[in-house]
Amino acid sequence: MNTMDTMRDRLQPLQALSIEIIDDSAMHAGHAGAKSGGGHYRLNIVSPLFAGLRTIQRHRMIYEALGALMQREVHALSITALAPGDTPE
Repeated sequence: MNTMDTMRDRLQPLQALSIEIIDDSAMHAGHAGAKSGGGHYRLNIVSPLFAGLRTIQRHRMIYEALGALMQREVHALSITALAPGDTPE
């Protein structure tokens, strides 16, 4: 299972209506995090569990779900976390 598949699997408890993960690692070749094996990703996720929560709370839920992936496999993660009906900023 590759890192993006593992990320999707770990995000399942968030009951996402949609998950889009984009691997931007190639754009960061030579970067210190890339040298150690960590990838650069963008995550767009919509979950009803995010309703009424502030951005920081949504991000904490995502980091908690991803767990140990954030220690090695994921060096950088750009997150857009929305509840249904939210509009991206």
